[in-house]
Formats: sequence, C-alpha cells, structure tokens
Amino acid sequence: MRVITVPEAFNEEALYVDLRWSFGYSLFLKCEGFNFAGSIKLKAATEMVDAAERDGLLRPGSIIVESSSGNLGVALSMIAASRGYKFLCVTDSRCNLATRRAIEALGNEVHIITEPSPEGGFLGARIDHVRMLVASDERYVWLNQYTNPDNWGAHFHRTGPEIAAAFPALDVLFVGAGTTGTLMGCARFFRQWHRPVRIVAIDSVGSVTFGGPAGRRMLPGLGTSVRPAILDETYVDDVVLVEEPDSVRACHRLARNGFLFGGSTGTVVSGATSWLSEHDAHHLTAVAVAPDLGERYLDTIYQTNWLQGIYGEDVLSPQPRQSV
Repeated sequence: MRVITVPEAFNEEALYVDLRWSFGYSLFLKCEGFNFAGSIKLKAATEMVDAAERDGLLRPGSIIVESSSGNLGVALSMIAASRGYKFLCVTDSRCNLATRRAIEALGNEVHIITEPSPEGGFLGARIDHVRMLVASDERYVWLNQYTNPDNWGAHFHRTGPEIAAAFPALDVLFVGAGTTGTLMGCARFFRQWHRPVRIVAIDSVGSVTFGGPAGRRMLPGLGTSVRPAILDETYVDDVVLVEEPDSVRACHRLARNGFLFGGSTGTVVSGATSWLSEHDAHHLTAVAVAPDLGERYLDTIYQTNWLQGIYGEDVLSPQPRQSV
C-alpha cells in the first residue's frame, strides 16, 4: 500500500506500451500521463517550483504565473493548490476546454489570449501578457518554462534515467518538441550514456522550432511560433515534421485498440513510425515518449464535427507524411 500527502508525490514512471502489435516495429511508448496532473509536465512543474522555493522567489502570498498550452498549466495549478499558492495560467483559444476547467476546479485562474501577435503568434502574445502581469504586481512569479534550465533538468534527472533503466540496449529515442524541455533533458542525458542513442525530435508542420515556416496549428502541446531558448540542436540527430491530420489518424489508430492518448502522443507515434519505416529499422529498439492521455481531447481530436470542421471530411483517410 502506498500513502501520499501531496499529489505530486505520485507518478507512474515505468509503464510502456509495446506497439509492435499495431505498427510492426520494436517501438515502446513510455506513458507519462499516469499522475494527478495527467501529463509529463508534472516533472518540470515540480522541479521549477522546488527551485523557485529554494531560491526564495516563491514566498507566502506569491502568485505563480505561466504561459501554457495546457498541460503545464494543470500541473502548476495542482502544485500551487497543494502548497498554498495561487496560480494564473495564460493560454490561448486552442487550449482544450477540459484543461481550462481542470485549472479552475483547482481554484486557479485562466487568461485566454484570443489574438496572436504579428511576429510571435499566439505564444508571443501569451508571453507579452505574462510580462505585463509581472510588471503590474510584485506578487506574480513567472517560472518561464521557455528559458528555465530546471525544465530540461527534470528530464535529465528523471525521464532519461528511467528510460535507460528500462531499455539498456536502446537504439533510438523519439521525443516531441514543444518547449523542448523533455527533448533537451533526455538528449543531454543520453549524450553522456555508455552507448550511442539516436535522438529524433518530432515536431508539427507549421512550427518554427527547427527553422520551418510558421503555419496554422490547432493541436496544443507540440510546436511553437517562437524558437525555444533552451533548444540546442547539436544534441538532436534527426527531426521529423508531422502534419496534424497524421497526428489525428495515429490517435484514432491507438484508440481503436483501446489506448486513448492525446494529440502530442499521436504526433510522436506518427513521426516515429515514419522514421522507422524510412530507415527500415525492424532491428532497432526504439522508445517514444507519450506526454499525456486522451480524456482532455474528447471534444477535439475525438469529436467528428470538430475534426471535419478543421481538417475536412477525409481527415481519417491515410495521407503521406512529411519528414526532413
């Protein structure tokens, strides 16, 4: 029996789904959604809050403020509630309704940005709003996941070692790129490991992270309209860009076999299987990181009217993938 007193004390770290049954490759999906925050962002949130408390930035009466597409907002909201802080999440209109409701249910506040900035898109507009809040009241403390080394440090200290312990003969690791915290932490860990592991970043078409042109992105989680400050491409061996309809199709393929995952996981799985197919990699052992589960996406990627309104009636029909 395990007994805890704070929600961040529990996180299932050693659960993998073997995808050989469906995708034909030795691909194992690391499930990061089994905690009270529902996503991998619990790790970064905990590490950043712990560091802010050690450094004296967070004090009684502090209000944590952060820009988030959703999952980090829920994680910070949960931790703030358990430690006696208030939290204000700055998000945009692409954030799932279930995510916003979860943050509010935990006693915190959500500001929704409805217009992108001319140069920085929705992310730039969110960051501008956060800066305005911080300048207006000294109680606001911005952890800034986009530049905070504790973001990638959480995965250097935890996620990377967890994968290494489970798969000592790992050949390839697929990680989605959002803030690139998970990507950079895992990549830095495996750079110093005892054997080479190929690090493949999975990003969304329309994201500027790896130098591509900005474009419309409707799925929250992966991709950015502003290049992440913590990204160091020297740690990345390959990049695969995934069209959003391919992300949706991967989610539905998993769901038809009983596994309900979020849009970011669909993107990672789609990109991983594309890379494995192009490299005829049946002999390799590969792991892909699944950031969350699918319940928060029931009104979007699992809702037919939403899907067809965004991507057209043939969204669930097979389409070619794009990689670079």
